[in-house]
Amino acid sequence: MIKNTINLLSGLLVAYACMQPALAQSNAVKSIGNVTDVQISGQQVKLNTGTAHIEVTVYTPSVIRVRMDKQQLSEDFSYAVIAKPQTTKANITQTANEVTIVTDSVKLVIGKKPFHTAFYTLDGKVISEDETGLNTSWVNESVTTYKHMQDGEHFVGLGEKTGNMDRKGAGYTNWNSDTFGYRTDQDPIYSTIPFYIGVHHEVTYGIFMDNTYQSDFNFGASNNRFSSFGARGGEMNYYFIYHKQLADVITSYTALTGRMKMPPLWSLGYQQNRYSYYPETEVMRIAQTLREKKIPADGITLDIHYMDKYKVFTWDKQRFPDPAKMNSKLEGMGFKLTLIVDPGIKTEKGYDVYESGLKNNVFIKYADSTNYTGEVWPGWCHFPDFTNPAGRAWWQQEIKKYADVGVNGIWNDMNEISTWGQKMPDNVLFDFEGKRVSHLQAHNVYALQMARASYEGFRKALNKRPFILTRAGYSGLQRYTAIWTGDNRAEDDHMLLGIRLLSSLGLSGVPFTGMDVGGFTGNPTVPLYARWMQVGAFSPYFRNHTGVNTKSAEPWAFGEEVLEIVRNYVNLRYQLMPYLYSSFYEATQNGKPIVRSLAINYTHDEKVYSTKFQNQYEFGNGFMIAPFTGADTYGNVYFPEGNWYDLYTDEVIAGKQEKIIPVTLNKLPVYVKESSIIPMQSLVQTTAQKPTDTLTVHIYKGNRNNSFVYYEDDGESYNYENGTFYKRTISYDAVKKQITFAKAEGSATSKFKHVKLLLHGFNNLSMKVNNKAVKSASEFYNFLAPISRFEPQGFINAPEGRNVQSIMVDNSSNAFTLNY
Repeated sequence: MIKNTINLLSGLLVAYACMQPALAQSNAVKSIGNVTDVQISGQQVKLNTGTAHIEVTVYTPSVIRVRMDKQQLSEDFSYAVIAKPQTTKANITQTANEVTIVTDSVKLVIGKKPFHTAFYTLDGKVISEDETGLNTSWVNESVTTYKHMQDGEHFVGLGEKTGNMDRKGAGYTNWNSDTFGYRTDQDPIYSTIPFYIGVHHEVTYGIFMDNTYQSDFNFGASNNRFSSFGARGGEMNYYFIYHKQLADVITSYTALTGRMKMPPLWSLGYQQNRYSYYPETEVMRIAQTLREKKIPADGITLDIHYMDKYKVFTWDKQRFPDPAKMNSKLEGMGFKLTLIVDPGIKTEKGYDVYESGLKNNVFIKYADSTNYTGEVWPGWCHFPDFTNPAGRAWWQQEIKKYADVGVNGIWNDMNEISTWGQKMPDNVLFDFEGKRVSHLQAHNVYALQMARASYEGFRKALNKRPFILTRAGYSGLQRYTAIWTGDNRAEDDHMLLGIRLLSSLGLSGVPFTGMDVGGFTGNPTVPLYARWMQVGAFSPYFRNHTGVNTKSAEPWAFGEEVLEIVRNYVNLRYQLMPYLYSSFYEATQNGKPIVRSLAINYTHDEKVYSTKFQNQYEFGNGFMIAPFTGADTYGNVYFPEGNWYDLYTDEVIAGKQEKIIPVTLNKLPVYVKESSIIPMQSLVQTTAQKPTDTLTVHIYKGNRNNSFVYYEDDGESYNYENGTFYKRTISYDAVKKQITFAKAEGSATSKFKHVKLLLHGFNNLSMKVNNKAVKSASEFYNFLAPISRFEPQGFINAPEGRNVQSIMVDNSSNAFTLNY
């Protein structure tokens, strides 16, 4: 009897144990299951499984979209994606076990038992495939897709993420967060861009998961089997992008999510910021000192202390009695003013902005229809619903108050949404274009829609290009705004982290980026400040900014040596303005960033993913910057394939090698890629000042062909959208030994009457322009002014420069060719 009982219990235990996988599967993890139905229509496939409804759509020959949900797929809607599927030739076939989609770029095989995907090159190489046995599954409302992690795979992008440039071995969460003084490994921070690029075995692909819920990406963190991406609500919705070149992946991603407009020219100049400049006399003192000390600058920014008790759309009348008059003075000195704005509207009876918001019913609400109230700088506040067209229209009317007094830039801050306590309730509701969703779905796009409202309102009010800056955002933010990396620290590792953040944002489709140069919290050392300002001169948005209760951080606050070093690099930036502005034009056309990770042009070079070299970057397509901290005396630089010129000496360094270089505080290591074309202008103190009538074009002899699209417009209006611009392609042909200026395009004329060609490495060759012999002159050229006054401190002890070949030609709109 006892033996039989034991046998019975043992049998039950075995049976129970055998049931556990099935129980776990049904109760905890719901896999996608086998395909039970397939419908093929044009370039789209719809499939059903026992668990999910699936839709696979060919968007372009290189982009395929995959949507999955446990319920019927909802109405298609996205704040990020603005593109529609293009009519594409797609050959779709099926067998009992799989569906195959083939375009002229990529092949997708959809397995049916169970549903899974595998993407291949046309010659059969695996690009990306679901992890066998895991595929896509749900845990409660969370959905995750698991991809097989390829041998040696690198992962880059994902926007504003800390840590190493290569995401391999790490995991990340997307939930826009106010992270004052964040650690260099802290996650998440301010913005969400759920797009990454994978690289392995000479193939490159991108995945953009368009889901605004809190999301998680895993690139082999705590596992050695898969990479994955998922969201804590909503559907699985991702776009798979394949191109042979990484830069083309970025181009396709920005075709989906949009590209930036041309920025106002002044916004590319040096910006002097502080938390905070007040009263008006202090603002004017800063402006006057910049001019007296001949530090070129275009912008001054006011932080929250310009407001009346931090109430948005107001001025403190004691500190700023006549904002319009102050703006007029600043304009006369060549400065544009940018103001901070926060979304919180103080709940104060009689405050006209609050009363107007109540009247127009524009605030986000609890489920019981009462307005949500959270505490921030002004005290208890309501918050406009920027996912509501009426909320955006109301904001646009309010923001006009700033344009009316001459303000040219708007800085959207605290828009994660940030409130004291950082715990906005989940049951707060947002309009979401009439769909009514909870905070869980709307949180990550709030900042994007605030930036949109600010851009659209300010563009209309100014009738010219505004400068819009944001702290937080979501994919597609580049259509409306620049972004900076938030409240960083005045520490060496934060400067280097900032460079990686800009590189990662560039990989993620955002070209107009910056950081608080010098550090926001704390006080930089003298060497750190000098080095950071040099790096800042080679960033898209050049903003010097420090926090309250810190020492002054203007360029003259660190001594005469540093002042001269900083002036040198700010001067160089202004001389490079034609190169920089043309690089921004390129970004508007194909999404290529200004700060370019070396992975963009040297994708399959393993060295560029090394932590030793991950801080190096290209600035546009001509320069490579090798940043070091102010404490470094020697540095290890990696030179990718090709020849590289030292910017300061013209020394030619062969590529595919590491080199130890001496590091001095007065010079940031900068190298020019062979065959590069670098247009420059004379020095100005503000972009409002006209340079001389000669455009100087530096061309570096090399073994590769290259071209550069030189671009001009008026720098402030939208007339360029109607063809009022000046554009011409400058080409360098290393085989034919030709330099060609193509015929100019556009209805505008260039502001430069002459072109001066400075030829590096050509060594007194005979030259012809349009088959007519021309004389070249040997010219001494130096990018930086000498700082020989400070020899005892170890600075440059003699002027540096080198001889180059110089040729002058008229800048007519006709094409011309130089043979050498």
